[in-house]
Amino acid sequence: MIKDNLKRISEKLPENVNLIVVTKLRSDEEIMQVYNEGYRSFGENKVQDLVKKWEKLPKDIKWDMIGHLQSNKVKYIAPFINLIHSVESAGLAAEIDKQAMKNKRIIDILLQFHVADEESKFGENPANALGFCRKVLEFKNIRIRGIMGMATLTNDENKIRNEFKALKNTFEYLKKTLFQNSSSFSIISMGMSSDYKIAIEEGSNMVRIGSSVFL
Repeated sequence: MIKDNLKRISEKLPENVNLIVVTKLRSDEEIMQVYNEGYRSFGENKVQDLVKKWEKLPKDIKWDMIGHLQSNKVKYIAPFINLIHSVESAGLAAEIDKQAMKNKRIIDILLQFHVADEESKFGENPANALGFCRKVLEFKNIRIRGIMGMATLTNDENKIRNEFKALKNTFEYLKKTLFQNSSSFSIISMGMSSDYKIAIEEGSNMVRIGSSVFL
C-alpha cells in the first residue's frame, strides 16, 4: 500500500515540488518501506522521536524538523538536522545559531508564519515579517531558506486558499526586500495530506505528507 500511495502522490506533484514524508508515529519498518522506494527526505514532529530515528535508520536520510521546537531541545538535533521548518521567533533562531556554532555547522531554517485561525498553531504574524527576518539575518551560523506555514483545518477551500495566498505573498515580499540576490531563499513549505493540492496551486514548492503515504 505504501508503494502505491507514494506512486499516486508523486504523480500529482509537479517537478519543482519536493515531498517531505512525515514520519510521526510511524515505525522503523514503515519508514524503511518508503526508503526502499528511493525517498530520502523525511520530517519529524518531536525531537525525541527524531533523534531515535536518526540513530537507528540509514545515515543518508535527510531529516527535517517540522514540529514546534523548544529552544532547550535544539542541542539534540543540531549535529545532524537537514532543515528546521518551524523557526517562529528570534529567540529560537538565536539558540539554533548558538548550537550550530558549537557543531561547526551552518543550519538551514525556514521562518514559520501564522495565518490560520487556530491559536494552537505557531508562527510569527506576517505583518511583522520584515522585522522578524532582519533579526534572524543577524545570526551567522544559520541560513534562511524560505518560509513555512499551516492553513486552518477546515472544509472551506476558499479559506485554505486565502491563507496559502497570504503565505506566498509573505515569501514574495521578503524575496523582494531582503533576498533579491539570494538563490538560497527559495522554499515555500506549505501543504499537508489534507490540503497539499491547494497549496501547490497557490505556490508551494515543498509539501509535508504523512497520513496519505501510510494509509
